[in-house]
Amino acid sequence: MADPMTQSSQISSSQGLADGQNSVKDSKFAVKDLVYWRDPKKSGVVFGVSMLLLLSLAAFSIVSVVSYILLALLCVTISFRIYKSVVQAVQKSGDGHPFKAFMEKDVSVPPETFRKHVDQCLTYVNRALKQMSRLFLVEDLVDSLKLAVAMWLLTYVGAVFNGITILILADILIFTLPLVYEKNKTQIDKYVDIARTQINTTMAKLQEKLPASMKRGKTE
Repeated sequence: MADPMTQSSQISSSQGLADGQNSVKDSKFAVKDLVYWRDPKKSGVVFGVSMLLLLSLAAFSIVSVVSYILLALLCVTISFRIYKSVVQAVQKSGDGHPFKAFMEKDVSVPPETFRKHVDQCLTYVNRALKQMSRLFLVEDLVDSLKLAVAMWLLTYVGAVFNGITILILADILIFTLPLVYEKNKTQIDKYVDIARTQINTTMAKLQEKLPASMKRGKTE
């Protein structure tokens, strides 16, 4: 018969795993709703804030951007605090601190929540390390060649754009391409299938020309 403490720990761990999976699913749905503009007001705010932040980083250093953001936040909270104090003094009311409700909230991160997110990140890190090991140790020559070509093309991209410019373009594409694809799905899928067929045909011809020793990793 299993120990009650063991059963309790197993139940709690399974519940934590289920909660983590549900939170991941919810976050995926939330991101999908944002990029597909299900709620135009919310998507517009996120897109505008992210674009403003990236443009600020393009013009100023990250230290200056963070300092300006925190300074603006402090100006708002201090001004509101002074305003409420003056109003309370004039009206002779005893409402107390205007941010009392927020100050009484617990803003600490629970250990379970922290461990849950660390475990999720660790899963993605291990998956990425396994994929990198497979590519850089040439388990499959064709896949490694694909990576080499992609890195070679990125050297030209890096010569034209800096990191912030690429992030700005990526932000614009993230909030435009999904919507464009959703509205023109049939036509885009048609051309994507044609391109995929051509690429698969070219890769098949390339693999046929490879020596048997290089194709062994693929066939196994």
